[in-house]
Amino acid sequence: MDPRSAQTAFAWRGNASSDAAVEGMTERSKSAGKSNSLELIALDDVPEVQPGDDVTRIVIDAVAATNAKLEDGDVVVIAQKIISKAEGRQVSLADVTPGDEAQRLADKTGKDPRLVQLVLDESNRVLRHRPNVLVVEHRLGFVHANAGIDQSNIAHGEGQDRALLLPLDSDASAAKIRSQIKELIGVDVGVIVNDSFGRAWRYGTVGHTIGSAGVRALDDLRGESDRFGGELQITEVAIADELAAAASYVMGQASEGCPVVLVRGAAKHVGSDQTVRNLLRDPKEDMFRD
Repeated sequence: MDPRSAQTAFAWRGNASSDAAVEGMTERSKSAGKSNSLELIALDDVPEVQPGDDVTRIVIDAVAATNAKLEDGDVVVIAQKIISKAEGRQVSLADVTPGDEAQRLADKTGKDPRLVQLVLDESNRVLRHRPNVLVVEHRLGFVHANAGIDQSNIAHGEGQDRALLLPLDSDASAAKIRSQIKELIGVDVGVIVNDSFGRAWRYGTVGHTIGSAGVRALDDLRGESDRFGGELQITEVAIADELAAAASYVMGQASEGCPVVLVRGAAKHVGSDQTVRNLLRDPKEDMFRD
């Protein structure tokens, strides 16, 4: 079975048979019911999304088409791209007039000055630039390449290049979908909006959370005990990013057409009032931003 097909159900199971491992668990993890299984289901029949489409209804219909059922404690991971499309965040480059700064950076990076102008419009500031890339602080606080602006997997009009921007407020988008699912079918789920980010020290993109609702985004383990009784000093786990990355693997990055993934097995992290902002490092603590 192709692990990125729309019918994929990918499960991971840890080894729960070791008495030594169980004995070494902290009281916190015992009481929380440590997860040793995670199921990822890419949902079927997600249509090509158009501006104004109801993403919540698309998710509910896709769950039914997959012969699945949403349960309390599930997490629904949705690719940023379909939310941006539904929210009308496509821009025709023919409508963009680059300014002087955009032209200057375009000359340095080799990028289309119209795309550079969109990057500047979506960013608080430019942090670095290299050929074909601008590393920016996005207006939502993310530090990433090209303000998340993408030209793949969108329809381009004849002779008319387009670009897709991130949602205006991806946390609000996630919260709206979560609330509507609860209202329509009475199920309490978490919702994550994910996107692919590159990494400064490695090749390849990885799924990250850019919006979340009802999911513990960051699990602070500082002060807890490790297996040998030592106190954890710095450990904070980016739960939402881990789930976003797992779902991204099932979604695929090219022509797979699987933009919605149902995650089951992370219920202990559902119900939190945290958002993606809990994951964003304060610039004063960031060694790479002056």
